[in-house]
Amino acid sequence: MGYDPNKHHRRSVRLKGYDYAQAGAYFVTICTQNRGHMFGEVVNEEMRLNDAGRLVQSVWDGLPGHYPGVETDAFVIMPNHIHGIVVLVGAGPRACLETGQPRGVAPTLSLSDVVHRFKTLITKRYADGVKQFGWLPFCGHLWQRNYYEHIIRDEVSLNRIRQYIIDNPARWAFDRENPQVTTPEPEDGWSI
Repeated sequence: MGYDPNKHHRRSVRLKGYDYAQAGAYFVTICTQNRGHMFGEVVNEEMRLNDAGRLVQSVWDGLPGHYPGVETDAFVIMPNHIHGIVVLVGAGPRACLETGQPRGVAPTLSLSDVVHRFKTLITKRYADGVKQFGWLPFCGHLWQRNYYEHIIRDEVSLNRIRQYIIDNPARWAFDRENPQVTTPEPEDGWSI
């Protein structure tokens, strides 16, 4: 079946008119393509990362060092998705590579820029892991095309989301992203 613009159109899930490059905290969920279990497994309500999962953790931990104005908060890797809090704090001065002296303000990354770079870094390194170490191969794309985000507007919401992230492995048996779940947790039980 060919492309039909009357049937096949992508709708943005982003908040209309919102500037996702402005300073703020954002809860992000990124899923693997076809919900493939690529990063480890949940055993006794704890996530056990494989080498690919440790790669994801390493890239997440390195985001603030690579991108001025980006900080990270709570984070969890699940077998087929990640949850994390990205904090955009605005641009700061960046150093000239030759002299180490400030040379102006670094451009502010938007949330989609951060997610894109995160996904790209992991995909490239994961592909190397497939070739060099026999990691589980992926067909076409490692990640789903889009991602889910939620703008965190206050401290109460931030703390609730942090707890949601911490508790995620313990709730895997009821998680909508778990393909073995036949009865997912009701939405009001997991929504943020």
